[in-house]
Amino acid sequence: MASYNEFSSESNYPKEFSLISDRMLNTNPSFIREILKVTDKPEMISFAGGLPNPISFPKEELKDSMNRIVEQYGDKVFQYSTTEGYRPLREWIAKRYQDRYRLSVDADDIIITTGSQQGLDLMGKVLLNKGDKICLEKPGYLGAIQAFSLYEPEFMAISLLEDGIDLEELEEVLELYEVKLLYVVPNFQNPTGLTYSRQKREELCALLERFNTVLIEDDPYSDLSFEEEELPYIGAGKLANSVLFGSISKIITPGLRLGWICTKNKEILEQAAVAKQASDLHSNIFSQYLIYDYIMNNDLRKHIDEICKLYKEQSEVMLNAIKKYFPKEVKVTRPKGGMFMWAELPKGMLSAELFDMALQENVAFVPGDPFYTKEEKVNTLRLNYTNSDATMIEEGIKRLGKVMRIYLGEKE
Repeated sequence: MASYNEFSSESNYPKEFSLISDRMLNTNPSFIREILKVTDKPEMISFAGGLPNPISFPKEELKDSMNRIVEQYGDKVFQYSTTEGYRPLREWIAKRYQDRYRLSVDADDIIITTGSQQGLDLMGKVLLNKGDKICLEKPGYLGAIQAFSLYEPEFMAISLLEDGIDLEELEEVLELYEVKLLYVVPNFQNPTGLTYSRQKREELCALLERFNTVLIEDDPYSDLSFEEEELPYIGAGKLANSVLFGSISKIITPGLRLGWICTKNKEILEQAAVAKQASDLHSNIFSQYLIYDYIMNNDLRKHIDEICKLYKEQSEVMLNAIKKYFPKEVKVTRPKGGMFMWAELPKGMLSAELFDMALQENVAFVPGDPFYTKEEKVNTLRLNYTNSDATMIEEGIKRLGKVMRIYLGEKE
């Protein structure tokens, strides 16, 4: 049976081996991508991957759109295209920001990317020199940690509180060091599921006005809210060095790999376009036509509402199962949207050790370790509730609760 160390191990190449670059030798593989290879077994119940529920994919509607764009546009959907992306799609994105958030943006402020993950890579290329300092949440999105690691920065992890990033800690770091960028996921954060309060957003914006730090707000989850409150962005439309990431992965389908960068900072945007030209010329143009046609011919709001209803039900099933099966000493966040819960085990327990035991019972989660920029042995773990039905959630949490009780007994 696999163990935690197999997924988290560093590259096997010795440092003196010259064929592979230092930046690759210093970048670990994604724990989650590696664990998916093991959790694909039919008997395994996995709460590990951050996967949307496939029953939410609008397969028939997308099939209709595929036929329609081939019929309507012919060769255009199969040809090379512009780096910035399909303009009608960029215009729709801009109008959505205008209508929902009253942001003064237009199509020229947007570049289509190959998922918002490419946005991280492009910002690394554009902004980071070796040794530059980056602030991000602790714990933070491991995809960002991996993407930025390629550019060999110095990470400055800032504690994440119930209402958002610790501003006192962040202010101290900003005053002591020249911080190139701050990366945050303010809505239903990955991995914790926490959301920044309105007050915290306003205070963070006011703090950043004093510094030249670039703010990246990664926002793949705001549409997946279980409540009606719509919170404003932190810096978009307010800060000169503000960059916003968006994606269709959580609201339509992740497989088409379609996201975007939005910023009013023309210097950053122009350099991002150059970096993208060097990376892939442009993102999949067929996908861009396809998504735009789908949006124009379907009720996206209704579709998103159905996803939110489904995920809220699934989160409640998981919370109820946790209450029933987990030891009372285990603390779990209660998300108001998004895809994740964050659990904290009693002190002295290590989630990596629990992970190894859980695999023996055919249940998987992500230990907290990969969400930290420095090697730490932690007692936290991430649970995804969106990619399992109610029966699987109930059984999986039951298995995990059993393992926790065994582990607690061993530690006592």
